[in-house]
Amino acid sequence: MAQIVTLSNPNLRQAREELRVSEAFLSRYNRPGPRYTSYPTAPVWNDSFGPNDLEKVHAEANAAKSPVSLYMHIPFCESLCLFCACNVIIQKNKSVSPPYLDILKREVEHVSRNVSKDRPVVQFHWGGGTPTYLTPPQIEDLFHFTQAQFHFAPDAEIGIEVDPRVTSREHLETLRKLGFNRLSMGIQDFNPLVQKTINRVQPYALTRELIQSARDLGFQSVNVDLIYGLPYQTAETFAYTVDQILELTPDRIALFSYAHVPWLKKQQNSFEGHLPEGIQKFDIFRTGLLRFLEAGYLYIGMDHFAKPGDELAVSQQNRTLHRNFQGYTTKAGADLYGMGITAISGIQNAYAQNQRDLPAWQTAVEHRGIATMRGYHLSEDDRLRRAVISRLLCHMVIFKEEIEQEFKIDFDQYFAGELRGLQSFQDDGLILLDANEIRTSWLGRIFIRNAAMLFDPYLEKQQLASKPLFSKTL
Repeated sequence: MAQIVTLSNPNLRQAREELRVSEAFLSRYNRPGPRYTSYPTAPVWNDSFGPNDLEKVHAEANAAKSPVSLYMHIPFCESLCLFCACNVIIQKNKSVSPPYLDILKREVEHVSRNVSKDRPVVQFHWGGGTPTYLTPPQIEDLFHFTQAQFHFAPDAEIGIEVDPRVTSREHLETLRKLGFNRLSMGIQDFNPLVQKTINRVQPYALTRELIQSARDLGFQSVNVDLIYGLPYQTAETFAYTVDQILELTPDRIALFSYAHVPWLKKQQNSFEGHLPEGIQKFDIFRTGLLRFLEAGYLYIGMDHFAKPGDELAVSQQNRTLHRNFQGYTTKAGADLYGMGITAISGIQNAYAQNQRDLPAWQTAVEHRGIATMRGYHLSEDDRLRRAVISRLLCHMVIFKEEIEQEFKIDFDQYFAGELRGLQSFQDDGLILLDANEIRTSWLGRIFIRNAAMLFDPYLEKQQLASKPLFSKTL
């Protein structure tokens, strides 16, 4: 039987030494690659998968009686953050909200027909865009409508992404009254020059006040997002941001690498010539990593930190951690139903994405109830590789016997090429290989996406595309 994995922070002296990497070392690993919130990744999906396919998947999931995770996408923002690569709609005139919510309710009602009331909703997440773009009464109305269509577990995790610049005390009071227990807020950087350059001016005092209000109201978890690699950032200026974050004592911290994709988001072209790259960018990450370790946060992997008693850290210790389109989650085994423009579902062995264009989504929901733009049915090989990649990213170890028993394969034979590819990772001190397992070293957790990429046979064809499909891994 696979053992429980004990993950703890390294000795800080050891961490500082291991993080002294060279420019040549970074150049070997800093290349475009997926974040693996799904496998296969979205570029593999196809538009031959439509609404009828999704409804068959809905029926299969309902027969399996699996628990449910709901995702609600609110695409609107009042202003454009220039670093952002998300699908958002910038609209100061909030008259766009009521028509959107009317269509969203129709989609919610249609989806709920294939989710029986004996399947508990264990997770409900609102993302965007900016969900608190909506007024408190609109949030309350949409929440109650959705709640009436599904059966929520008493201990359901109910979370929302908030922007401190547009979120009022009334918003927080409404959310808490409805049962929301987790808040996630973007901060990115507190440096004034960086904020001005990315068009996201968000004073520290405003953010602190919102977090204090959330704690006073009894939110169980307050999480913050930071980004390293933004224009004009340096290790020194980012250290000050990190110190301010530590004063706020969030329960979880996401430290994302800035995704520079100007071929997809033209507004990012304005950053050219001002971005930290190579060792300079890695130094910014290293600064944040070491300070969070010193403060007692556990490094979950890739870009996430959590307090030792946090559910995310406990789930990783117990090897029940999972990844979906919101990143790391403790709700393994739940089918994810995404609703709203561009929302993604991950149900059983299939993925589906809604229309990304607002008129197309609205027309599809009005005529069909759902708005599937593309999707994908996983093959048996896909399911096997998804399990391997997920366990590597979530648990930092792959027990070969566990995979062999589940999928009836000989691991070393099936993945002979991948094991040869991992030899260079072992030589660089990132992976520990033996007859029974593949385990990351502590340093290897930083470069874990690169190791996962070895198990992804679709990448070779994707790398021939005229423009990169993914941002760089660091």
